[in-house]
Amino acid sequence: MPSTWCDRCGRGGGGGRRGTAEGGFVTAETAMALPVLVLLVGALVWGVLVGAAQVRCVDAAREGARAAARGDPRGQVLDVVRRGAPRGASVDVSESGDTVQVRVSAVSRGPGALGGLLSVPVEATAVAAREPGARTAPR
Repeated sequence: MPSTWCDRCGRGGGGGRRGTAEGGFVTAETAMALPVLVLLVGALVWGVLVGAAQVRCVDAAREGARAAARGDPRGQVLDVVRRGAPRGASVDVSESGDTVQVRVSAVSRGPGALGGLLSVPVEATAVAAREPGARTAPR
């Protein structure tokens, strides 16, 4: 009677075991794939950090424009913006007629030792109409 192989249980009719010679390949494949997975996770973390810095710039610019539109003093507007902006961000407040514009820019550094090489500039600008009766902020 010919020997048959059972795919479900891994046994052949002849009683031999199949797959023992392939056991090392799984370990080798995992060892090759692991660095790729680590790089992928690092890239995802870096993307989240850049996105978070961008959102913080948008929020800080919006809050600053709102404060400037109310007629708050320039120093107070800058304090509001710097509280919400990423560390080391630069802030520019300008006025034109009945509108105010706040521009926040920063550099989002990548994670780890390569942070300087993977830095990405992020920037946001918000414009608000000056509220009626609001005084012009001193320069």
